[in-house]
Amino acid sequence: MRTFKIERPDGTLRPAIQAKIDNLNKPKGSLGRLEDLAMQICLIQQTLEPSMQHPCHLLLGGDHGIEREGVSVSPREVTWQQMINFTRGGGGVNMFCRQHGFKLRIVDVGVDYDLSQIDGIIDRKIARGTKNFLYEPAMTEEEFNQAIQVGVELVDDCIAEGCKVLSIGEMGIGNTSPSSIWMSLFGDIPLKDCIGAGAGLNNDGIRHKYKVLSQAVARYQSLLSHLTSHILPLRIFGGFEMIAAIGAMLRAAECHLVVLVDGFIMTACALAAILLYPDSQDYMIFTHCGDESGHRMMLDIVDAQPLLSLGLRLGEGTGALCAFPIIDSAVRMINEMNNFDNAKITKYF
Repeated sequence: MRTFKIERPDGTLRPAIQAKIDNLNKPKGSLGRLEDLAMQICLIQQTLEPSMQHPCHLLLGGDHGIEREGVSVSPREVTWQQMINFTRGGGGVNMFCRQHGFKLRIVDVGVDYDLSQIDGIIDRKIARGTKNFLYEPAMTEEEFNQAIQVGVELVDDCIAEGCKVLSIGEMGIGNTSPSSIWMSLFGDIPLKDCIGAGAGLNNDGIRHKYKVLSQAVARYQSLLSHLTSHILPLRIFGGFEMIAAIGAMLRAAECHLVVLVDGFIMTACALAAILLYPDSQDYMIFTHCGDESGHRMMLDIVDAQPLLSLGLRLGEGTGALCAFPIIDSAVRMINEMNNFDNAKITKYF
C-alpha cells in the first residue's frame, strides 16, 4: 500500500478563528454545532474565510463474492442495473447531487457486468467482483493496492477542478457483510451485534447471514489472531468499492479536503482509514447515523457525533448529501454574519 502524508491541521489559527466566531452578532456559543463545524473547516482549509467550492460526490460500484451465499435480500444484478440508472439521473444520489450542487462521478471499480460502453460511467474496473471470502480472500494484495490507487486518482481529478469538499457513496449488493466484519474485528465487538438487515433481510435472513459470516471469520482466525497490520482484514473481506473509498478518504485528508462520511458502509471505510492514519479523522465530518444495526456502535468507536439521524439505509452517500446544507450553513455563518462592531451592537460578554 502506498504511503500517505497526513498530519493534523495546524492549530495556529485556532484563536483567531474562535475570536471571529465569538464576535459574530449572536450570543456566544448560540449556534452550537455550526460553530464547531466552522472551526473544523477553517482549520482544514487554514483560513478565516472557508469555502465549499466545487463539491464532488464519488459513487463507487463493486460486487461481492460473498453475495453468492444469500447474505443479501437483493440479487447481484441490482448493482449494475442501479449503476446504469444513475447515469440516467434516476437514483436518490442523483436527486440529492442536483439539489445541493455536487458534481457526481459514477465509477465502476468492480461491478460484475460490462459497463465499459455506458456513457456516464468511469471505468476503473479491477475485476468483475471480489472473490467469495467464505472460501478465499476477497482480493489479492495487488488488487488491494490497485483499489487504493483508484481512490487516490479520483480525488486528484476532483482537486484539479477546484474541489474543496468531497463526499463518497457506494453501490454494491452485499457490502454490509464486510462492513459488519470490519466493525467486529476493529471494534472488538461480537459479530452478532454488528449484523443487521442490510437492504431488508428478515429475522431468518439475519440469522443465516450471521452463520455465513461467522464461518468466514473462523476460516481466517489463525491469521487474524496475529495481526500486525489492519490491511489484511481489509483485503480478506473488503470490496473493491470500499477499498477505493478508503484510498479516496486518505488522499482527500492528505490534500486538506473536507470529507463527508455517510452511513454504515462508509463509516466502516472511515474507521479503517482512521486505524491506518489516525490524523485523517480531523478531516472527516460524520454526517448521518443510519438505520443499520450497529451503526451507532461503530460511530462510538471513533467517538463521532453525526449531524443527522434520519433512519436512512439507502447507501449511495445520500446521508452525506442530505447533511450538506447544515455544513454549508456553518460556512455561511462565519463568512456572512455581521459582527458586533459593524452592526453597532453592544457586546455583552
